[in-house]
Amino acid sequence: MISFNYETAFSLDNETQLADWIVNVISEEGYKLEEINYIFCDDEYLLKLNVEFLNHDTLTDIISFDNSVGKIIQGDIFISIERVKENAIDFKVSTLEELYRVMVHGVLHYCGYKDKSEDEEKVMRQKENHYLKQLL
Repeated sequence: MISFNYETAFSLDNETQLADWIVNVISEEGYKLEEINYIFCDDEYLLKLNVEFLNHDTLTDIISFDNSVGKIIQGDIFISIERVKENAIDFKVSTLEELYRVMVHGVLHYCGYKDKSEDEEKVMRQKENHYLKQLL
């Protein structure tokens, strides 16, 4: 099950389509969905989580809490809509494209992909682009 939760003045118009897309991503990666909660929030909300749980006093666009066990995906993905909008401007893409990239980014972490090194980041971007093409 995928749920969408809103802690800021924002909502998605296509929740069913996005949930189906995420389920497909998980399946294509060889995993099974248990539960993902997307929580859309603002910078202040996400900064508090970043400080409290990760000891990072910086703004970020996404924090994911992975509760997956083996190949069963479950977790909470917090996304700052403010950061997504700013990043979309910086990357010269639409806000929705950037939002979808961040949404799938969190799921790809659950599927074992990392982005700490240049090589890992390259693979992550390739995967994001692959799945974005399926949606856009």
